[in-house]
Amino acid sequence: MDGGKGRTVVTDAPVTTLRSPASPLVSMSEIAAFARVKRPVVSTWRRRHPDFPAAVSENAGRLLFDGVQVAEWLVASGLGNADATELRSELALFGIVALRARFTPWQLVETLGSLLCLRRLDGRPLDDGRLPTAGPGTSAADDGDAADGALWSALLRRAQRIDAEDEFVLRELRSVDAAAAPLARLAEDLVEAAYGERGAYEWLLASRARLGLDSLTADAVTPGLRSLLTQLTDLRTRLERGESLTLADPHARAGDLLAALLGEAEEHDRLTVLAADPDERLARITRRRLLLAGVSELDLDVQTGPDLEERLADPDLVVTQLPYRPGEDRSILTALAGVERVALLLRPGCTALVLGPADALVDELRGTEESQLRSALLRDNVVESVIALPGGVLPFRPGYRAALWTLTRDPVPAAEGKVLLADISSEPLTEAVGARLAEDVLLWRAEGFRALDGHDPRYGRAVLVAELDRAFGGPLTPPGPPVTVLLSRTVTERPALIAEAEARLERATEDIRTYEDEHGPYRGGVLRRVGRLPRRTTLGKLITERRVTRLPGHRLDEEDITRDGHHAVLGPEEITGSRAAGTRRIDRLLLAAAYERVALTEPGDVLYTVAPRLGLYVDHDGFAVAAFPARVLRVNPAAGRPLTPRVLAALLGAARGTARSPSAVRPARRIEDYQLPDLDPDEVLRFDALLAETERRERLLRAQADALAEARRLTVAGLADGTLTLDGRLASDGARTTTHRM
Repeated sequence: MDGGKGRTVVTDAPVTTLRSPASPLVSMSEIAAFARVKRPVVSTWRRRHPDFPAAVSENAGRLLFDGVQVAEWLVASGLGNADATELRSELALFGIVALRARFTPWQLVETLGSLLCLRRLDGRPLDDGRLPTAGPGTSAADDGDAADGALWSALLRRAQRIDAEDEFVLRELRSVDAAAAPLARLAEDLVEAAYGERGAYEWLLASRARLGLDSLTADAVTPGLRSLLTQLTDLRTRLERGESLTLADPHARAGDLLAALLGEAEEHDRLTVLAADPDERLARITRRRLLLAGVSELDLDVQTGPDLEERLADPDLVVTQLPYRPGEDRSILTALAGVERVALLLRPGCTALVLGPADALVDELRGTEESQLRSALLRDNVVESVIALPGGVLPFRPGYRAALWTLTRDPVPAAEGKVLLADISSEPLTEAVGARLAEDVLLWRAEGFRALDGHDPRYGRAVLVAELDRAFGGPLTPPGPPVTVLLSRTVTERPALIAEAEARLERATEDIRTYEDEHGPYRGGVLRRVGRLPRRTTLGKLITERRVTRLPGHRLDEEDITRDGHHAVLGPEEITGSRAAGTRRIDRLLLAAAYERVALTEPGDVLYTVAPRLGLYVDHDGFAVAAFPARVLRVNPAAGRPLTPRVLAALLGAARGTARSPSAVRPARRIEDYQLPDLDPDEVLRFDALLAETERRERLLRAQADALAEARRLTVAGLADGTLTLDGRLASDGARTTTHRM
């Protein structure tokens, strides 16, 4: 028992602290994390599976388990949502994180990277079993310390022999002592899980945020942008043609962009890679990364500083991200000068991709010097395309707006004197958007401008450099939608669609005239009540008196709800009007098979919800499904003082105290407590007739308003993109539209 409170603490007995030195201790929350399940699932496993590994220790009331035993159990049982490779990698990461008390995050990443690099350079495991064992009579602790010391001494000797010039690993391994020996064993675990040193290092760098090394993640880009950059280089196609290429990044940081490119290349024997970064630590990380990616020592050079080592080769392909500066310290002139330095690296036929701040690369410029420099770059006939990117492509800098320039020295003749301007800043950079945009730029690079033959850009417009130069500092955004948009069926059919909307408007107006001719103008016949007010009742009393029946809503799986089906699904969104009724449906056979107790609504049922706010909806058609938390009120027409659905919904909607304050979790009162007048049966019938009349007139007016709104929407869209104009002869009659000459 625990402290006499009647709570039983279940532990695995006996609890021992013996475990493998390389196996980390993990809690049940950590087991759930690397098994990719919820925390209660682990408790269920312990309760239902007698062979679940026993706890080996306890810390502040938390049971700790041998990580290797748990991973082996998960693999053997097949439980959890992670495969064996992921389990081994996650387990190694927990072991690495456990050493943060001894080493800083920088030391962990640098030491592990150096060990993986040493393993690649030496061509054999870090601990190959050649070390001498301890003599008899030594304790287990002394034996472990001696083994760690011997292992680390052996690793240092190997590093001195293989990396005598300290290009890759020596200084990092010298900066720590034998206490880092467990990292060598964890490095072996990573290699085994990732099937190689490169995969292990890439996985380690992908986990740098979890290790607490935020400075290495700040400049990371989203997978969508990384994929776009890779496609724009067209590296794989060029290698398949047998070309030998030199890649370069003058602002490499941790080498993320170069690593992404190398991941696309199956063979690296025809690649030379140049990189530079002012931060020596980052430069050495990039150097190790390139080596582990498969680039030969003789074919790579990473400089510490701002300049590339161009003696190896002139770059054929430059991919870089300009150094980030916060907004208050950002210099547009510095950013444009960085682009100019990249352009100077290019020989004829070579390409560069430069990612930088949108305020320098795309936005309107106010300074004369900045405008002159950007105009000079455009006139130099080296800017191939300018792409305004959506926000969030640098996830660790959410307020930073980025843009992309592609540069090509001596473009194809059809593209000379022109720049492809594209703007995708208003849409997410999905895989499909990236693929279409990359195809636009690659076709522009290969063939230039092609008039109306199916190869026009889908996301950009080709603009004359002379026009941009005349604007002098103006924004580098497309002057209008792409030609493919202008020629799309949606645009070409606009005049006909507008004419159809105008015809519907005329018919709706005529229907209103006809209805008023037959029924006269709207008259509610409302008078001030004289005498006693109607007595008050509540919805709860109506339910108790069986004048109204309340029925529950039904919980439906979202995967079963589609746009097609036999029965409408009515939930809070439909009831409150945020979604049109009938847009969500469910199949009749699926409803019968998977939801045996679901009852359909009847014509006249009143559906209601109180979350997120009070909503009432009269289902005149019936045969729908009320989706929880929506519920149903069904009027009993045989009651002594019957109500009608319209009257019940109207009175409940007008009840006082139905709203909730912004800080409240629940409404001020339950719907059963809503007060409403108990009207006489004759008054109920007159009120229902009045409500039905207003509904009919609302439908007529809504048809007129919808047709007018559709005509307005199409007209505004056509005038905004320049495909429509107004006929001046008819302007006085209401701005009829005609097609603009294309």
